[in-house]
Amino acid sequence: MDRYLSGTQLARLLAIDPAARPYYRVLARTVRSLVLDGRLPVRVRMPAERHLAEALGVSRTTVTSAYDLLREQGYLESRQGAGSWTALPDAGSLGADNPWIAAVDDGLLPLHAAAPSAISSLPDAIAAAAGQYPRYTLGMGYDPVGIAPLRQAIAARYTARGVATRPEQILVTTGAQQAIHLVTAMLLSPGDPMLLESPTYPHVIGLARMRGARIVPVGVPDEGWRDLDLLTCAMRQSAARLAYVIPDFQNPTGHLMDDTARAALAAAARRYGTTLVVDESWGELAIDKGPEVTPLAAFDTDGRVITIGSASKLWWGGLRIGWIRTTAATVRHLAMLRASVDIASPLFEQLVVAGLFEDIEEARTERARLLGASRDVLAAELAARMPDWSFTLPAGGGSIWVRLSGPTATALADAAACQGVRLAPGQWFGVDGTLEGRLRLPFTHPPQVLVEAVRRIAEARIRGAYGTRPAEPLTPAL
Repeated sequence: MDRYLSGTQLARLLAIDPAARPYYRVLARTVRSLVLDGRLPVRVRMPAERHLAEALGVSRTTVTSAYDLLREQGYLESRQGAGSWTALPDAGSLGADNPWIAAVDDGLLPLHAAAPSAISSLPDAIAAAAGQYPRYTLGMGYDPVGIAPLRQAIAARYTARGVATRPEQILVTTGAQQAIHLVTAMLLSPGDPMLLESPTYPHVIGLARMRGARIVPVGVPDEGWRDLDLLTCAMRQSAARLAYVIPDFQNPTGHLMDDTARAALAAAARRYGTTLVVDESWGELAIDKGPEVTPLAAFDTDGRVITIGSASKLWWGGLRIGWIRTTAATVRHLAMLRASVDIASPLFEQLVVAGLFEDIEEARTERARLLGASRDVLAAELAARMPDWSFTLPAGGGSIWVRLSGPTATALADAAACQGVRLAPGQWFGVDGTLEGRLRLPFTHPPQVLVEAVRRIAEARIRGAYGTRPAEPLTPAL
């Protein structure tokens, strides 16, 4: 027999302040928190909207709105004539109100996003690209593998970093996300095991589920990948066809894999027949001085390491240009595969990025200075205002991975939104509703924005998960 709750029973569990506003959002948030901490089990039938409204003393419209919101977020499933049940959302899917896809200008400080502002050399690169653009109009206007100057620049950068690379080994894509999509479409069939770090880049979780993969999560140790036993054992036991890893300032933990671990990972992939998809989107964003690491592809001996890069982290989030480094034969295969998507990446943006590669070391220096200042301010503000939170200061990348002392990250994110800050709770980066005790805080924003954001987060904690004061308006300076 199905388990169910009456309106009176659920009302006792909720204990919502009658003055909370907007009430329907507080109601939905409270139900969600009960589900996440296990006090309201999954697959329990919820009371009818009319019955819950009577028990709470609110209008039926209010309860209907709350139920609608819970359905959008994946915490409620309904069937016409049969009622509604509690549920857990697909951890890789992004609900309608999730800030990763809700690209709306709602006035909230966007600490859910880790995209940096533009580098100072970008305007000059745009002007130079505009000067070159007319001569390209004499030709077809697109190249499925990418324009020659950009492929040459990317190949030269890999060679300079210790991995001999020819332009024929480079495929230019419309961002790193398209690159990941193309590789998984080529190599992954429904039911195939795919190894993912946990936490990891949220969109890859969604992509793996969309491809019908059997996800094999491997927890990233707090100290990083110093011991690869967890990773290699999972690779062997699952017979994973594909493994997606972020060895360079891992998103969101910030860990940097050393050369010894990289060599061991490549050897394990070779031993167990796994293809490594290596995301180097953050690879050029070292902040602290330290030994240079070698690209993981340098340890590849049989073409099973496929590397993905991006222009968006070093130069500007709005430059939707990425690339794939692999064998020349695989590049040709991927170029044919992408024809069903977009044929080629925008020419003008490719010209801009090709120009930016000419001064890449200056860009790295500038980005390290800016990110370092913001990172240190964020760490200091967290230590001062939330001393009970813990984190490891990353040597590069774009975010701090925080361990909370309470409340859960989702509840905190809801409370912080009431104070004018969007946050990225740990659940976004995990599989099956895990990592609720974590929070990713990016330091890709200016220091003054981070100071204000942390102040508002601290205010949200003081007011609790159900604070109702409206967010303060943002000033133009922010």
